[in-house]
Amino acid sequence: MSTRTPIAFLKGHGTENDFVIVPDPDNVIELSPAAVAALCDRRAGIGGDGLLHVVRSAAHPEAKGMAAEAEWFMDYRNGDGSIAEMCGNGVRVFARYLQRAGHTTEGDLAIATRGGVKTVHIAKDGDITVGMGKARLPEGDVTVSVGERSWPARNVNMGNPHAVAFVDDLTHAGDLYSPPPFSPASAYPDGVNVEFVVDRGPRHVALRVHERGSGETRSCGTGACAVAVATARRDGTDPAVTGAPATYTVDVPGGTLVITERPDGEIEMTGPAVIVAEGELDADWLETIAR
Repeated sequence: MSTRTPIAFLKGHGTENDFVIVPDPDNVIELSPAAVAALCDRRAGIGGDGLLHVVRSAAHPEAKGMAAEAEWFMDYRNGDGSIAEMCGNGVRVFARYLQRAGHTTEGDLAIATRGGVKTVHIAKDGDITVGMGKARLPEGDVTVSVGERSWPARNVNMGNPHAVAFVDDLTHAGDLYSPPPFSPASAYPDGVNVEFVVDRGPRHVALRVHERGSGETRSCGTGACAVAVATARRDGTDPAVTGAPATYTVDVPGGTLVITERPDGEIEMTGPAVIVAEGELDADWLETIAR
């Protein structure tokens, strides 16, 4: 990578879950964990909960096998530079970038992720719906704790792991600066996203979330899906049992998402996605950080 070549970036968010976007169709920019963490730093970098590396599927070794289904691969990184399988809010922002850049228009498209190919619909009203696939519900009891309080949690996997705990008050989640302890350790060998949930009304809940690798975030798309699935099981509205779709409104600190689970298990998430800025990175700075 030449230090004289400008590196474009954008900044976007989905329900205030914010991302640095680095377009790199040919996969030529080296983004080390240190470089990603520096870019996502809110004081010394651009700032973001994560980074969306925009690459053509055919140009990325992890996505070549999906190139026939999806032209673009969302190479998603957490704010600390670690790699993640999937980010629901990130997919919506990724789709909004592709629309802004002229790579797609309103309507349907497919996006490759480490969690598989996701189907996306860009509506005329601006909201974006993402087909999030099916949830897996691993067996076994899980407990999460904050201070002296502990709760049973539902283990839900949305391509990434979640522990969903229903609480009486969202303040019981504490400051969420550090990962809430969970047990047994074997349930989540690579860490877990932890959602704390309260009821707001019929089929309406609110959450706070600690995302592994990022801390508390203003929103988590896969987390909202996991919460809707866990709530449906708690409420006895499992679509596979009732034969009817279950739709939940999920309030997150940064806005509202609408989650629908169909009887076949497929889950759809609808919400906003906004690009707020674009510019150029100092290539010399990035190269120095990446060493």
